[in-house]
Parts: sequence; C-alpha cells; structure tokens
Amino acid sequence: MTDRNNSIPSISVSYARNGSSAKVNSLGMRPMQERAYERRGEQYLLIKSPPASGKSRALMFIALDKLYNQGLKQAIIVVPEKSIGSSFNDEPLSQFGFWADWHVAPKWNLCNAPGADNGGKVKSVGAFLQSDDKVLICTHATFRFAVDEYGVEAFDNRLIAVDEFHHVSANPDNKLGLHLGQFIARDRVHIVAMTGSYFRGDAEAVLTPQDEGRFDTVTYTYYEQLSGYEYLKQLDIGYYFYSGSYTEDILKVLDPSEKTIIHIPNVNSRESTKDKIREVEHIIEELGDWQGADPETGFQLVETPDGRILRIADLVDDNPTKRDRVVAALKDTAQKNNRDHVDVIIALGMAKEGFDWIWCEHALTVGYRSSLTEIVQIIGRTTRDAPGKTRARFTNLIAEPDASEQVVTEAVNDTLKAIAASLLMEQVLVPRFEFKPKNPDSGPEEGFDYGDGGYDPEKCNVGFNYETGQFQIEIKGLSEPKSEEATRICREDLNEVIATFVQDKTSIERGLFDEELVPEELTQVRMGTIIRERYPNLDEEDLEAVRQHAVAALNLTQQAKQTVLGDTNGGSEPVANTAFIDGVRKFVMDVRELDIDLIDRINPFSQAYAILAKTMSEDSLKQVAAVIAAKRVSIPYEEARALAVRALQFKKERGRLPDINSQDPWEKRMAEGVAALQRYRAQQNAPEDRGGDMNA
Repeated sequence: MTDRNNSIPSISVSYARNGSSAKVNSLGMRPMQERAYERRGEQYLLIKSPPASGKSRALMFIALDKLYNQGLKQAIIVVPEKSIGSSFNDEPLSQFGFWADWHVAPKWNLCNAPGADNGGKVKSVGAFLQSDDKVLICTHATFRFAVDEYGVEAFDNRLIAVDEFHHVSANPDNKLGLHLGQFIARDRVHIVAMTGSYFRGDAEAVLTPQDEGRFDTVTYTYYEQLSGYEYLKQLDIGYYFYSGSYTEDILKVLDPSEKTIIHIPNVNSRESTKDKIREVEHIIEELGDWQGADPETGFQLVETPDGRILRIADLVDDNPTKRDRVVAALKDTAQKNNRDHVDVIIALGMAKEGFDWIWCEHALTVGYRSSLTEIVQIIGRTTRDAPGKTRARFTNLIAEPDASEQVVTEAVNDTLKAIAASLLMEQVLVPRFEFKPKNPDSGPEEGFDYGDGGYDPEKCNVGFNYETGQFQIEIKGLSEPKSEEATRICREDLNEVIATFVQDKTSIERGLFDEELVPEELTQVRMGTIIRERYPNLDEEDLEAVRQHAVAALNLTQQAKQTVLGDTNGGSEPVANTAFIDGVRKFVMDVRELDIDLIDRINPFSQAYAILAKTMSEDSLKQVAAVIAAKRVSIPYEEARALAVRALQFKKERGRLPDINSQDPWEKRMAEGVAALQRYRAQQNAPEDRGGDMNA
C-alpha cells in the first residue's frame, strides 16, 4: 500500500447538527418515535430507520397502545439474537410523559433463559400464549420453532413485532419469511417490522410484492437522523486497497487517536492469513508495545510511540474465560458514557448488529463483506452521537489483485461488490428525492427553499425542505407513476431498486470498464429489465415511471458527489452541511436543460471509476479491466430483446427505425440490438445451427 490511499473517501456527507434527533415531545417521544406512533393503528407497519434512532422504544409505545387501546391480547417481540433482547428491557416511560410503563416479566424474556431455541423455550411460548401476561421476547429461531409447533392460528389477535427485519426473506427456504407470509394470508395478527437496513446481500426481496403492499411504511432517513444530531457532522465512507499482508499496512488507514472497531477478515476469505490470533497480535504490535492485560476488564494495554496507553478489547480470542470478561467489561452500563473506557475493539463476528458503543469514530473492516446489510450495520456502529465526536468514518480494506488468475478474478469480484456497497450507501445517506415533471403549471411549494434567486418559472427548479430533509426537483419529460403501487415504489422503494441495479454484475462491469458503453444500455435497458423483473404486475407506463425516478435518484447523487468531493480536496476537514444540496443545484444550473434524456445519458458508474482510479494502483486497475474485457461477449438475447423494445419506442416517436450507421451511439446500439434479435430468431428457425451459434 502507498500513502496515495489515505485520504480519498468514496463519499463524504456533512450534516446540519440542529439537535432535533434528541428533542422529545410531551409523551417523551423523539421525532422518529412520534412519526411511528402516529401510524399505531395500522395492522401491518414497517419502520425503516437508522441505528440509534430509537426503534426499540418506538415499538414499546406502539405495542402498549395496541394492547390497551386496540384490543390485542399479547405482544411478541422477535429479535435475531439473544443479546438484542436487552433492548426491550423494562422502561419507565411514564416518567417522560407517556401514559404507561413498559414491563416484561423476567420469565417471559426468553433471550435470558437457558437452553436451546428448539426445546424448553418453545414450551415457554406455548405457556405464554395460554397466560394473561402481555409481553414476550424471544429470538427469531425460538419463534420459528414455536410457529411450527403450535401453528399460525395460535397467535391470532396478537402483535408480532419483528426486529432487524432484513433477516427475513421471501425465499421459500427462509422459514421466518414463510411464516410471515402465512400470518398475512390468515390476516388475524398485527405485524410491526423494524429494520435499520432493508437491503439483502443477495438482492433478494424481503417480502413478496403483494405482501409488501399490505404494509404501511414509516421511513426516517439517515439524513434526518444525522442532521438532527448535536455533535456528529460528517460521515466518510471509503474503500482502500493494499498489497501483501494487511497487518503490515493497517496503520496507513488506522488512526490510533480515533475510537475504532476493527473487523478482521473471515478465516475463509482471501485477506485472511488463516491464523486469526496471530493477526490480532500483529495489529497490537503495529500499534505499540504491549504492557500486559488489565486484570479487571481483560483489555490489552499497549503503549504507543507517543507515550499514550491504548486499551484494546480483543473479541477474537476464543478462550471463554478471557472473552467473557472482555464482553462483560464492554457491556458495563456504568462505563457507557466514559470515553476513556476502551480505545480499540478488535472483532471477527461480533460488535456488529445491535452493538452500542457511542464513542466509535472509525469502523475499519478488512476484506469485503458479502452482505450489504452487514456493511450497513457495521457503519451504524459509528453513527451514534457523542460529545466531542464531530466526524465518523467507515473504511473497507481490500486486497489488490496479484498475478494468480483465480485470485485476480476473486479480487475483481470483491472490488465490484465494494463499489456497489459504496454507491448504495451514498443513496441511503443523502436527502430524499421527490421528482416532478416540469410543465407550464409548475410552481413553488410551501416549505421548500429554491436557492438565492427563488423559484424561476422558466427553469427546472431544485427545492429543498430543511425540516424534512427532502429535495423537490423538476425534470422535463419525466413520467409520473399512475397506480398507487407505482407511486409507493417511487416514494419508498427507490433505494431498493437501486440496490438491485448496482449489485448487477454485468451493469457494474460495463459501467466501470467498457469504454464503448452507451449509457442508455444501463439506464434504459438494464434498469428497465430489473424493474420489470422486480415488479411484474406494473403496466408499461408505471414501469417506465419507476425506471426514470430510480435513474434520476442515482445519477443526481453521483453528480452532486463530484462537487462535494471536489470541495473537500482530499482533506479531512468537514465541508459545509449544505454541500450536497449545493452540488445538486450546481449540476442542474450547469446543464442547458434538465430533462430525462439528459439524465439517461449519464453513466451511473463514472464517478465510482474516478474514485477507483485514485485508490487502486495503475497496474491493478489494468489487470481488473483485462479480466472484465476477456469476458465480454456479443449482445445477449435478453438485452437484444430489450433494445428492440426501445427501438420500437424510437420508431413511434421518430417515424423510423434506428439506423445502424447513425452517429448517435444510442441510436446505433438500438439498431444493433434489433439486428442481434433477428439473428437469434433466425437461429431458432434453424435448429441444426442453434447449438453452435448460441455457444459462439
């Protein structure tokens, strides 16, 4: 690794710090909790909200209302792992203005009970269902076994609250997802689902579209959450590359003065040395001279070259005596507000979801994590607000390719996944977009700031609502969704659509490394295909509206990022909290006319390539490009068919088919698609030739 890698985040977002996230209303509710409580009467409620925004307490408020004002018998809280069960411990809510307290009888918090999930705990669920008590807490696993044992009908007239909802999947092999589908089909329970990350690493749907349509969604964005903080004002996310062993170069991205969680690589990954204990020892040696272990906490004490003593929590060591002492010390509630309690935490599978260390300033993860959800959860460890903490960052260290062909291919895959994760996080962290078609009747809306000159009826305007953290952007030629479902998708699901797109391997490979790419092949054809597959019940008009909204959100974020990162100049000083807003406005002002055709002509991955070219060595970049170029083939059948559909649209608008000799690259590509589809159909009519031609 060289020093060129130290100071180039792939995204840097700044926030206003207006303190609203911590303000409470007369019932003791923070803004997200108040928003969720307003929807407490919904039978099916999905709460999408970042870590530390107060989802657990929001559920308490809603559950108490359902139990005492809506006539439900009981509430069952389902969490992914036992440690998260503590988030739902007793809370004296009445002390802060609410009309009741939250109480869980100790015997019904099965996260604290001994034994296996499929055993006595299942019997306890059965006993609870027969009791007059109100609240039970158990793990996802216990709940799955209990539903298998007693059937969905045993849970009628109860609230099922699923924490960390992203663990669910519509895949038939996902038992919890299957059970939820059965509950929704029976329609005799209320469901509250909560998640800080609605993405799955495999881009698989959490619910089927018809089931998801039953849910009312409460969304509280990262932008709202972080803008409402008192201290934290900047979040940086970057992927960095190294060669050799990561333990030798880790200090080039690790600042010992920052409170840091280091996640070392999985033992099966390329980055692992296969000796996790030695890796921890290497990191400690790089940080300074070992001074022994603290007998009370088990933390490793290390003296740095400048004479400071670092307190390092090792969660990698499997020795139960040692690790239990360290875990207990990290959970010590008396030390929660003590910034000096611990300096560095080194973990492998721990300290992710639900782990609360408000002082964490840097999450350093070695090796790509295959799940976007896991990355979001790790980043969430840094986004807590704490006195004196103005900047937080997430760093993903990835091994550069070397000469071995297999390793090069693996490295390329990891690189593409890291870029996809970065692109997605950019969408998650910025304000919400609301796009409107520009027409003669367009005008300003109350609550939106349209910049220094105010609203201009002659131009496409960019309005921003500082209170809600929402953009309103006018675009010429924009299609509006017609159906209720398409409107919901454009309002709530654009990030899920973008998640699928940026994880599409062919799209990201071509977007980054195909110099002959016509951007519309991605923005129109590939994005269109993805939306058609994801929402098969939408009609053509709605499919096109969703496609345009998703492409606009992705490309406007990328164009604004170019301005923001240009202003930071590679430094660590926070830029103005209006930088992203200013970046969007600058792009719209700089173009002659903001229309959907212009947006479709932007390669969504061009800014990601610019970052990649600065962080990866030139030789490695060439290797990656060569690996991807070697796989390039002629137009596949599905793409040819999609291009032909676009060609028919072109004919309707222009009165002629696209010309294969056109100087316009998109018109030429559509014509090539038509020719390719004709060849495929000719092959289908000549069976004796099909095998050889199709494999060519």
